[in-house]
Amino acid sequence: MKSSAPGKIILFGEHAVVYGRPALAVPVTQVQVEVNVADSSNAGIWIHAPAVDMHAELSALPSDHPIGSVIHNLFSMLELPLPTRGLEINIESTIPVASGLGSGAAVSVALTRALAMHVERSLSDEQVNNLVYEIEKLYHGTPSGIDNTVITYAKPVYFIKGKPGETFKVGKPFTIIIGDTGIPAPTKQSVADVRRAWLKDTNGFESMFNEIAQIALIARRSIESGRPDMLGELMDHNHALLQRMTVSCSELDALVNAAREAGALGAKLSGGGRGGNMIALVNPEDAEKVAQAVLSAGAKKTLTTEVS
Repeated sequence: MKSSAPGKIILFGEHAVVYGRPALAVPVTQVQVEVNVADSSNAGIWIHAPAVDMHAELSALPSDHPIGSVIHNLFSMLELPLPTRGLEINIESTIPVASGLGSGAAVSVALTRALAMHVERSLSDEQVNNLVYEIEKLYHGTPSGIDNTVITYAKPVYFIKGKPGETFKVGKPFTIIIGDTGIPAPTKQSVADVRRAWLKDTNGFESMFNEIAQIALIARRSIESGRPDMLGELMDHNHALLQRMTVSCSELDALVNAAREAGALGAKLSGGGRGGNMIALVNPEDAEKVAQAVLSAGAKKTLTTEVS
């Protein structure tokens, strides 16, 4: 049985979303995780994930290993014993690891669905989403839940922690350049650092979170009403606030500045920060020029995606 799941990018609201403010995220279908589950004559449940050089039998994994936890949690939820016959689980991914594109959540979503199909059980999107959120805690400590939501539903999502994600329609397609710094993005650490800073200056951070909430709300309205050109200024404002939170870094700032100078309508970091990706809103005719400028400024690779 096969299942796939897309990557994702956060357009607005990272970090503030952990504190109850809205965030916007969209799927990135140009990168995918594909999971294939098949019976095997070999004893045990074998997991092969060449992208992370993993070839292991389930019982050999630590109890808190995210992939192992997906398998155990799913069979527990389905009230089924682990299969006694051999299984081969092959995980292929074109989503860079620890880059802010949701690789962990995508693996969990695709694996959950492929395993459920293999044992002939049907899961709702809500069930998949809830299960994968529990796995996200192993990756990120105190995740917002936005990664698992946008990847499970594979639609643009307006998300507030603790509430069901609201999918919404795009009034007019728009083009985003994604630039990868090549630096692993330590989401768990940056979330923890922001929390420490918030505890020291609660009023200051709450004020920034409120500004970001307004940005996310205006952005959603702009996207739905077919005015994506308004997103550029919102991106610039959001990035400045993330810089004040100390979750940007010199490499991300260099890519953001290069994109703007090459004609991007706006640019910001996306995700946990201190590495990972930046995103830039561009007119389609400027996409190649902006991508080249971002590469020249130090990006290891770029990806152009249309949000529609």
